[in-house]
Formats: sequence, structure tokens, C-alpha cells
Amino acid sequence: MTIQEQILETISKAFAQAFDHQVAPDTLALQPTRKEFEGNYTFVLFPFLKFTKMKPEDSGEKIGQYLVENCDAVSAYNVVKGFLNISVNEQSWMAVFQALYQNEQLGQLPPKNQKVMVEFSSPNTNKPLHLGHLRNNFLGFSVSEILAANGYEVIKANLVNDRGIHICKSMVAYLHFGNGETPESGGLKGDHLAGKYYVLFDKAYKKEIQELIAKGLTEDDAKKQAPLMLEAQEMLRKWEAGDEETVSLWQTMNSWVYEGFDATYKKMGVSFDKFYYESDTYLLGKNIVEEGLEKGVFFKKDNQSVWADLTEEGLDEKLVLRGDGTSVYITQDMGTADLKYEDFKINKSVYVVGNEQDYHFDVLFKIMRKLGRPYGEGLFHLSYGMVDLPTGKMKSREGTVVDADDLIQEMVNTAESHTKELGKIEGFSEEQAKELYEMLGLGALKYFLLKVDPKKRMLFNPQESIEFQGNTGPFIQYSHARIASILRKAKQIGLDYSATGFEGLQQVENAEKELIILLNDYEKKIAQAGEELSPSVIAQYMFDLAKEYNRFYAELPIFSEADEKVRSFRVALSAHVAKTLQSGMKLLGVKVPEKM
Repeated sequence: MTIQEQILETISKAFAQAFDHQVAPDTLALQPTRKEFEGNYTFVLFPFLKFTKMKPEDSGEKIGQYLVENCDAVSAYNVVKGFLNISVNEQSWMAVFQALYQNEQLGQLPPKNQKVMVEFSSPNTNKPLHLGHLRNNFLGFSVSEILAANGYEVIKANLVNDRGIHICKSMVAYLHFGNGETPESGGLKGDHLAGKYYVLFDKAYKKEIQELIAKGLTEDDAKKQAPLMLEAQEMLRKWEAGDEETVSLWQTMNSWVYEGFDATYKKMGVSFDKFYYESDTYLLGKNIVEEGLEKGVFFKKDNQSVWADLTEEGLDEKLVLRGDGTSVYITQDMGTADLKYEDFKINKSVYVVGNEQDYHFDVLFKIMRKLGRPYGEGLFHLSYGMVDLPTGKMKSREGTVVDADDLIQEMVNTAESHTKELGKIEGFSEEQAKELYEMLGLGALKYFLLKVDPKKRMLFNPQESIEFQGNTGPFIQYSHARIASILRKAKQIGLDYSATGFEGLQQVENAEKELIILLNDYEKKIAQAGEELSPSVIAQYMFDLAKEYNRFYAELPIFSEADEKVRSFRVALSAHVAKTLQSGMKLLGVKVPEKM
């Protein structure tokens, strides 16, 4: 039983004995005591005054007295208005630390015996990944790691948008302007090559529109009648009919793109367990439409189109199949949802998709629940906000998109110049230095994008993200490297910092106590991040822990401490902080260096 659980159980008993009122321990909560007051935990009294029928101060005195007399962990208390501040005795802190230090399952909660699929990335094969994709990929990967740490069996899935008019635009432009260019002959990554022709299509298409407008057509008519657009639409029809030449070009260009994506994913440190392709799933879902009509979940209009009536659910009517029998996006999404369940028998399914799709997923989930799907209640849309740069928004059609590969490289270059400036690579080989720059550059990027609540739109500032001070990845990475250096020194001098090295130590300084309190919260933070599907919970905790460790390091000596037990304890405490930093940053997909 944790210290908090002991205290809450005793408070529950205090209510029963002193006020003749039953309050279950799991309905009570403690919060950390504010720094300006004495104590470790604070119990807020206001919600309970209705049955204590006493002033807040008197209620606090009564419960505080009961705690001191009946809870071994509590050494003292003080009451400030409606707040009961509770101090925990030093032996209890040492017992807590001993248990933490010997826990070989750090950061891993017990198995939930449930499967969850996290679908993220979902790129289009007509362009390379960009800054928005980075937030998506880092969020999806981190949420997968957090759910695995919460005891779920996690399947990381990627639904690739590899068909449709946008793909045909790149293909048409390639036929017109490509002259047989390949990634090798053009010296371009395959995804960049496809993106180049998508941009070329848009430029040539706009030119055609202007020419048609000059001949007297309206802008709408010009957009519809532009030869390139008609050609792209014809190409899509040919692709759907299985035309050999069209399918062959599609396969060739897509294979270039996948090679490019693989290189970017590898650089990003992101991986997948299962790929789904829209070219395989776009015809799915029509059988579900039939089922929905039979069950009365859907209805037909006079033009034979099929709709879902979601007015009772607070939405409107939603088209699920056109009158000519062709699918809309939601048709294939219903089919893909069933396919995922057939493949893995998942209990939960998390879709990591930008907030512009909020309505779409609200509709999809409500339909699947109305259809009585066994996984219906486990559907969740992890909606996230756009990422802006100080220079403004991005548009991929116009070629002004912030490319993921370029941004990652820019971050690595910035990390290199910044690290050299601060002289943090003394004694590094060229290979070690290169590895460090990549670790810092990518760590800065991931941490900056993950520390913000996913729902919020955010501004990414590359310069700010790479700083070694403040709430940044490099600050936490540097804190880990500092501890790694302490542990190397401890080994060199033969210091025993195993649990037996500081056995029997009673005295705990305030800075040590603060660290133990924080370390004791780690698994609670993992559970919270899993419940909220928010890596920002872990990021904030990592920053708080690194900051608290640096305060401890500044205030208390380690190797110059005279008492050997205290020395051992401080190195052990440092080691456990390093282990927790490494574990938590891994949940964010960030590596921590041993040396800096």
C-alpha cells in the first residue's frame, strides 16, 4: 500500500469515528502541498464540512490528530483555513524509496488483457511527409508506447491513402513532364519525386484555368473543363477498371514513395505492426449499408441514396451510400473498422487524426454503436490541432509545405552548432558526436511537439525547442547525461549504491524527499496519460523531475559528503531518477544520451 493510500484509508476511518460518516477511501484525494507551506500532502476539507458540521479549522484539527495517532506514515500536520497539510515521517520515505529502487517493472503496469489498435500517420502517396505529419506520427507512436506501459496489447496501424484523384494528379503530371525521371536519375527521394509532380500539376492546372477564363468561361466551368483535370478523372476511371498501363504506373510511383516513407519513418524512430491500403479497402462497407437498412439504422431516399438519421444523437442526417451505388468516405471507414476487428479482435481503436475530421469521426462512431458492434464503445478519435511555424501556415499544393525530412535535418544541424558552441562534445569521436546531434535534434523536435496538449493548436519554434534550459527535450537529455556521469564516477571509486549500501539510513533531506515524492508519482502519471491519451502528461512530468533533480544536485553534495551511507543513498537516488527519465522519455519516443 502506498503512503497516499495509507493516509486516505486513515482519513476514511477518521470520518467514520469522529463524524459518524462513511466515506470510501477511493473517493478521497490528496494533492502535493504548496511549497510555501509545511507538509508533503494536502487534504482539502471544504467538500466535507456539510457533515462534519464544524469550522474548516476545527475539522482539520480533528482529522489531523487522528492521522498522527493512527497512521504510522504521518509525523505531523498543520491546518491553514480549509486545507489540512500532512507531513510524512522520514522512515516512511526511505521505505518508499527502497520499494521503488527494487522495482524491476519500473514504468510497466499490470496486463489489462485487452487489445487496442492505434491508427496513425495515414499519409497520401502523392507527397512527402510534412510538419503536420510529424505531430501525428509522434503522437501516435507515443500513445502506443503509453498504452503498452498501461498493460494493453497494442497494434500500431497505418492506413495509407494510396488511391484517388490526388494520386492521379501526380501521375498525369509525371506523364506530361516526367521524361522518364526516377529517384536515382533525379537525385530525389521517391516521396519527394511524387510531390514534385503534384506541385507541377497544380501550376499547369491553374494556368489552364486562366486560359479558359480568358476565353469567356466562368471560374467554376474552367476548373471542371481544364484538360489536365479531365485527364486525371479519366485516369482514376481507368485505374478503377484495372487498366494495365495505368495500374503499372501507379505501382511504380507508389513503390518510389514507400521507399521514401520508410527512410523518413526510420529517421523519425517510428514503426508499424500493420499497414492497410485504401486501394484494398475503398470498396468495403457496402455490405454494412445493407445490414443497416435491414436493422432500420439507415433509410433510403427517393433517389435511392442511403442515409443514417443521427438527429436523436444530436447530429443530422448523414449520407452513407450515393444513389448510383458508389461509396462515400464513411462507407469505406465502416468497412475498415470491421476489417480491423476481424483481423485482431480489438477492444479499443484509437484514430490519430487532425481536428478538421471531428465531425466525421463523431458520425462514424455513432453509426458503429447503433449497429451494435462489439468494439463500438472502444472507438476514440485522438483529435489534435494544427502546427504552425513562426512563418505561418503550410499548403502542399503550392509547394510551400514544411517538409519533414528537411525539418529533421535542420533540427540536427541546429543541435550540432548549439552543442559545439556550448562545448559539450569534448572527447567524442566523430561517430559519437553525429549520434548525439541526431539524438538531441530529434529529441528537441519530438518533445516540443508532444509537450503541448494534443487538442491545442500550437506554434513550433525550432530555435526555442533546442535550448538546454527550460521545458525542452535537450534540458531533460542533459540532466540524464549528468547523472550517467555521476554513476560512472561511483563505479570508478567502487561506491556501493545497491539497496544494501544505504540500508538503515533514517535522515532524509528536504530536496531528497521532494524527489522521492515525484518518483513515487511516475506510475500514476503513466495511468493518467493512458486514460487521457495525452503524452503531454508524461512530458510535463519529465520536466518536473529533471528540474527537481537539478535543484537537489545544486543543494546537496554527493561525492564530498562525509557519511558513506548518505553518499550511497544520493547516488542511488540519482540512478533511479536517470532510470525514470530514460523510461519516461522512451514513452515519448525520445532517446537519452549517456554522455554530453
